[in-house]
Amino acid sequence: MTEDSSAALGREPIVIAAFEGWNDAGSAATAALHHLHDVWGAQVVDSLDPEDFHDFQVNRPIVAYDPETSTRRISWPTTHFAIAQTPVLDRMVVLVHGIEPSLRWRQYCQEVLDTSSGLGGSVLITLGALLADVPHTRPIPVTRSAENEDVRFALDAQESTYEGPTGIVGVLQHSALDREMPGVSLWAAVPHYVAQPPSPKATLALLNQLEHLVGEPIPLGDLAEEAEAWRRGVDELAEEDPEIAEYVAQLEEAKDTAELPEASGEAIAQEFERYLRRRDKGDRGPAGS
Repeated sequence: MTEDSSAALGREPIVIAAFEGWNDAGSAATAALHHLHDVWGAQVVDSLDPEDFHDFQVNRPIVAYDPETSTRRISWPTTHFAIAQTPVLDRMVVLVHGIEPSLRWRQYCQEVLDTSSGLGGSVLITLGALLADVPHTRPIPVTRSAENEDVRFALDAQESTYEGPTGIVGVLQHSALDREMPGVSLWAAVPHYVAQPPSPKATLALLNQLEHLVGEPIPLGDLAEEAEAWRRGVDELAEEDPEIAEYVAQLEEAKDTAELPEASGEAIAQEFERYLRRRDKGDRGPAGS
C-alpha cells in the first residue's frame, strides 16, 4: 500500500458494504461491518423491502418474544443502510449490511446503489472473505482489487483475474462500474480448516486494510485480544490432531517460502529500492546535506 492510496479518496463520502452468505467466510466481513457500526455510532436510516429479493424458505424470518410488552416480533431478512461520521476526518460513511439475495440480483444491486447514492455515498468499498489454503499462524492475507483502471492506480489495487461463479459482491462492484461509481473490494483469506465463525483475525485484517482507505485509525477495542485468543484456540485443536498439525506445518512452509526475498521479482525490486535509499542517505553524510 502506498501513502497515496490512503489520500486518493480525499474526504469523499464512502459506502462500505458486506453481505452474509457466500461472500462471508467465517462471518469475517459482516463482523467488520458490525464493528464499524458500533465504534462509529452509526444510525440505521433506510432498508430494502425483503419481499422482492429473498426466498424466505432459504433465509427464514426470525421470531422473538419481548417479555416487557408480552408480544412476539418477526424480523425479516433484509438490507439495512446506516450512516456515520468518522471521528477524525468527519467523513460521512454509509454502511450497508445485507444477506446475499435469492432473487433479482440486478435489480437488487441497482436499489443498493441508488439508496447509497441518495444518502450521499460516492465511492464503494465492499468487504468479503473466502476460504483459502492459508495457515492460521501467519498474517491473514487481504487482497485489494478494482475493476476500473484509474481506481487501481489511485488506490494501489490489483486487477481481479478470477473466473468462475461469483457472489453479490462481484455483481455489485460490476454494477457500480457500469454507473462510473469508483469501487474497490477487500477480500480476506480465511483458513479453510477453521471456517466456522467467528474469525476475528480475518476481521482484524480487513479493518487494518480499511483504515488505510478511510484515511484514519479505526478503534479496534478488544478485537486484537480476540484474534490472539482465536489463534491460541486453533493451536490447541491442531495439537490434538496430528494430521491437522502436519497440514498446518505444510501451509506454513509454503507461505514462508513464497515470501522469501528470492521468491518474486517484485520482492527483488523492493529490496533493490531499499538498497538505493540506504546508499543515498549514506552519500548525504551525517548532516543530511
